[in-house]
Amino acid sequence: MFAVFVLGYILIAQEHVLKIDKAAIALLLGVAIWGFYIVGAGDILPGNIHYEHFLQNNPDLTAQSKHSYIDFIAHHEITEHLADIASIIVFLLAAMTIVELIDSHEGFRVITDRIKTTDKIKLLWMLSFISFFMSAALDNLTTSIVMITLLKKLVTDNKRRWFFASMIIIAANAGGAWSPIGDVTTIMLWIGGQVTAAHIITHLILPSIITILTPLVIVSFGMKGNVTRPQETIEIEKANRTSRMERQLIFSLGVFLLMMVPVFKTVTGLPPYMGMLGALGIIWIVTELLHKPKPIEYKSAFTVTTALKKVDFSSILFFLGILLAVAGLQSAGHLRILSHFLDQNLHNIYAINLVIGVLSSVVDNVPLVAGAMGMYDVVGGGADGYQSFFMQNGSFWEFLAYCAGTGGSILIIGSAAGVVVMGMLKIDFTWYLKRISLLALSGYLAGAVAYYGMSFL
Repeated sequence: MFAVFVLGYILIAQEHVLKIDKAAIALLLGVAIWGFYIVGAGDILPGNIHYEHFLQNNPDLTAQSKHSYIDFIAHHEITEHLADIASIIVFLLAAMTIVELIDSHEGFRVITDRIKTTDKIKLLWMLSFISFFMSAALDNLTTSIVMITLLKKLVTDNKRRWFFASMIIIAANAGGAWSPIGDVTTIMLWIGGQVTAAHIITHLILPSIITILTPLVIVSFGMKGNVTRPQETIEIEKANRTSRMERQLIFSLGVFLLMMVPVFKTVTGLPPYMGMLGALGIIWIVTELLHKPKPIEYKSAFTVTTALKKVDFSSILFFLGILLAVAGLQSAGHLRILSHFLDQNLHNIYAINLVIGVLSSVVDNVPLVAGAMGMYDVVGGGADGYQSFFMQNGSFWEFLAYCAGTGGSILIIGSAAGVVVMGMLKIDFTWYLKRISLLALSGYLAGAVAYYGMSFL
């Protein structure tokens, strides 16, 4: 299974050579890993705690029978993972539809008309810090979708756009790390009681800022010149039939609804995708009412149906395949073995978390953080020595939030934001590895050093 996973990543990285869409490879990778899991179930499942519990609840099944293996994997484990994966896909689909609705109403002109600079350095810093703070208020996934849509209206050159998008990925992941609602891993730790909201904000905002400042400073020394903005054609200008009021209304409403998604989750306890679906329903009704009196041939350009046609389903399917593959490794115990190996061989909270951060650039950070949360319990007050690191708001949990949140930027497929941006702009894996990975790693390590220094203050 691990060999197949590595092979799949290599094929994804060589998409530009193979001329095969990475979404197709990712889907095949996800299915293949679960297929090998079924084939090797007789060697993998005996001794598995979840499998033993499954047998206890189904006494009519025999432990060593092929039927039991298939029943457990195909009807139990896949179903559990599919619920989590589907929630992310639904969230992503609803968010991308809202962004496309804003875009069809030219709502992003509210921002692009105010960004006058074409200087590469100024624009890069501006977009990076907008992404950084927007990610803390929304989340890194939604922020990336919004910012890449905005970027398409500011930069023409494809490779230059890739570079700006890559810095947006680093900024969005860094911004999500210090906010309790900015990244799914910080949400997990916050809800699980490992950290409190105020504490994680005050202790991680400085390392997170340094994470994005470091690559920005490095690239600023070698970056010169101006970007070229896309020029609207006469046909596009003729089709530009939204009023200023309509643009401002849909943009303001869309951003407000996106920002209310984490609030909705906090207040109701319902999953984030429910809030995103509610947001889509509201903006859908508003756009229908807004264009109700207009001719059908005019208002058809502003419907949700039209917006859905513009959504990049290839990137969504790519995301689905990657999540299925990682879920297969998690179920088979690869990540559990890895987490215990780190604990036994490193036994240093800073080293463990640094490795987890680097690994999160290869596999999803959610199961890695879940594995770390399962390795240790939250220690009560009064603990000292090594155990004090595992108290609520202890250094282990804080540093885990930072490393898992920012380490995924080292590879473009290491975070949800990176995967979505890769799909939206067709960014080449090898290009990112050669030109961005070291920048992301430098920011990651600089922020880690900053946190380590702060722990002694």
